[in-house]
Amino acid sequence: MIDLEKKAYQLDYDDPLKSYRDLYELPTDKLYLCNNSLGLPVKASFALMQKHMQKWSELGAHGWFNGEDNWYLSLDKPLREPLSELLGAHFDEIVVMNSLTVNLHLLLISFYQPSASRFKILIDTPTFPSDLYAIKSHLKNHGVDPEQGLIELKPRTNEFLLRNEDIEEVLKTEGKNIAIVFLSTVNYLTGQILDIEKITKLAHEQGCLVGCDIAHAAGNIPLNLHNQEVDFAVGCSYKYLCSGPGGPGFAFVHSLHHNKDLRRLSGWWGNDPNNRFKMDTQNDFIPFGGANSWQVSTPSILAMLPLIASLQIYKLAGINNLRKKSELQTAFLSELLEKLEGNFSVITPIHPQERGCQISIKIHNHDASLFLQKLFQNNIICDFRSPDIIRITPSPLYNSFTEIYQFVLRFANIIKCK
Repeated sequence: MIDLEKKAYQLDYDDPLKSYRDLYELPTDKLYLCNNSLGLPVKASFALMQKHMQKWSELGAHGWFNGEDNWYLSLDKPLREPLSELLGAHFDEIVVMNSLTVNLHLLLISFYQPSASRFKILIDTPTFPSDLYAIKSHLKNHGVDPEQGLIELKPRTNEFLLRNEDIEEVLKTEGKNIAIVFLSTVNYLTGQILDIEKITKLAHEQGCLVGCDIAHAAGNIPLNLHNQEVDFAVGCSYKYLCSGPGGPGFAFVHSLHHNKDLRRLSGWWGNDPNNRFKMDTQNDFIPFGGANSWQVSTPSILAMLPLIASLQIYKLAGINNLRKKSELQTAFLSELLEKLEGNFSVITPIHPQERGCQISIKIHNHDASLFLQKLFQNNIICDFRSPDIIRITPSPLYNSFTEIYQFVLRFANIIKCK
């Protein structure tokens, strides 16, 4: 492993993004490899929060309209402009609001309109539970039995990853019955990246709409939602985008749907901002326009500030540059893990281009939750998914190759103890 230690140092030395690490507040004396669950804070977010806390204390309600940094209008562009670039979307196709599951509910109201023949929803598995709960609830609300209306794409027996040919086969055989194809661009458990462009094309040929969960893709891999003609997408910002615990969600609605007469739950923040405060005279909802029309309630201003600080860094670093480093990081982590012997296996795709930032490890013949405790006792923070999966996720913004090497050394010692 000595040669690999030297390799880690060399990779860090050659890393063009290494200076970005200094822009984050990192835990002391710990290896943080849990970015797929919660990203760490940008240092600039502390000052930005303090600035607006001070504005709140000095101006109170007048902070909504006072100054160039007023809460009513000034935060929209700093959020949506870099986020739309990050997601490969037009500016008016993105809205920051609510949380992911709430946004999924709001968009399913618009896009899931089943008919007698086309009523099924196709999902990938393993599906994040919250997505599954939401989808099943909409099936039931339309009188569709989930046993009949839900199609689950599953890996083959004794496999962990979906095969493209299996997805294509389901679309060919069931496409005429499917109303919505809803897939995770990057799977939360395995880290597998799906070929959304190809899947969307095939689904549209069959008359299906396509929605995506991009919670584990936004800030992880380059996205191209507009050009790939994804109909809608929902995501969260507290993972790779580092907006803080329970940070704001966001939604994408393709411009092809902006002027359609879709069913929608209306609320005053989705109303035209020029008429929003005409409370006595404006009784009819006038849509804001674009994806913003799906907003319902007043946003949490303070919750948006850390996201603004984080998106500024993404704009500077560039998602393609981050992706290049991320592929090097997961390749190096995989190379190190291959040197170890123990009761574990990697269930993430072998090729870096087919996976996101994470490497998922299946622990055999041992309680994986206790294994996670051992990692924590060795000052490693990662996460566990029942019953036996440990997810390791280095961030290209603030994790070094040397940290990846140190993780594997400690991991090796724990494996030997089992």
